[in-house]
Amino acid sequence: MSNASYAAAGVDTAAGDLAVELMKSAVTKTHGPEVLGGVGGFAGLYDVSFLTGFRRPLLATSTDGVGTKVAIAQAIDKHDTIGQDLVGMVVDDIVVVGARPLFMTDYIACGKVVPERIASIVAGIARACAQTGTALVGGETAEHPGLLGPDDYDVAGAATGVVEADRVLGAERVMHGDIVLAMASSGLHSNGYSLVRSILRERGLAFTDRSDDLGGTVGEVLLEPTRLYTGPLLGVLADPALAGAVHSLSHVTGGGIAANLARVLPLGSWVEVDRSTWSPPPVFRVLSDMAGSTLESSEGTWNLGVGMFAVVAADAAASVVARLAGDGIPAWVVGEVSTAQQPDLSGFEQGAKGVNGGAVRLIGRFAD
Repeated sequence: MSNASYAAAGVDTAAGDLAVELMKSAVTKTHGPEVLGGVGGFAGLYDVSFLTGFRRPLLATSTDGVGTKVAIAQAIDKHDTIGQDLVGMVVDDIVVVGARPLFMTDYIACGKVVPERIASIVAGIARACAQTGTALVGGETAEHPGLLGPDDYDVAGAATGVVEADRVLGAERVMHGDIVLAMASSGLHSNGYSLVRSILRERGLAFTDRSDDLGGTVGEVLLEPTRLYTGPLLGVLADPALAGAVHSLSHVTGGGIAANLARVLPLGSWVEVDRSTWSPPPVFRVLSDMAGSTLESSEGTWNLGVGMFAVVAADAAASVVARLAGDGIPAWVVGEVSTAQQPDLSGFEQGAKGVNGGAVRLIGRFAD
């Protein structure tokens, strides 16, 4: 089939080539000397000869997308932040085990390649990769006419990192008396948007409408990009004064607050997370009011202001909070791990996503 007839069928290879040219500069800025071959190869090449300096290197990998948040980007034709959401969802899962991200690839499926739109998405991915020290070594843009509408697209990505085997973070390091720290989110991040869209439909609000309650155009407020935790957390893990202080980390994504924390606690342990230690950002309060529900009812869907948890040694908690604050991440104490005789576990979340972990419940009322 000729290029002309392929274009007639809805696939424009010339537009794809132009998109690559437009994104090339942003992608190249994430490349260090470890990246070989540049942009456009069939596969990305990454020199891992430095791993010979590890005693027992373990590779960590993660893959994810950003869910229905892309529908908002499409609705208001704003595509420069969705890439940061993708990196946050993928790379911040890798740091949870204590790994340093090395490289990432992305995949964009669309109904029609609009070069400027694709380049804007990839530029957002590249900026976030640079912030997290991750090389963007490759990707794919696939045009699916007839399957997706001309303005429809979805994004996904995968990343790989490395950690010394004896420095892997996880539930097995957690001890009685450890302190649970919460790290502030920037907003909804990339979870619970199906609920958000349902609430807005019921209220008759479009993403292009202005909401005085939300303090801006609905879509722009909801597109607030995901906060990136990898850089600051790697700083904590590399700080000699805090060596061994962090025992486990939890990325608060799908499944909500309690379930994600329970995944990184040992079986037999329990934590009560004190809601009174923080005030959920306005976007959560406004959406809950629109739905006629309580903030507590969405704890299994939205992060409500907590994007990451760290379980740390009690004598290091204040120092970890200070270090994170210095890197722009507000953090605070929300609870303490106990391995003493468990209370009645009714109301607790215990493990999640196939992990038979600790037990967590939220107590008290959120601060005003």
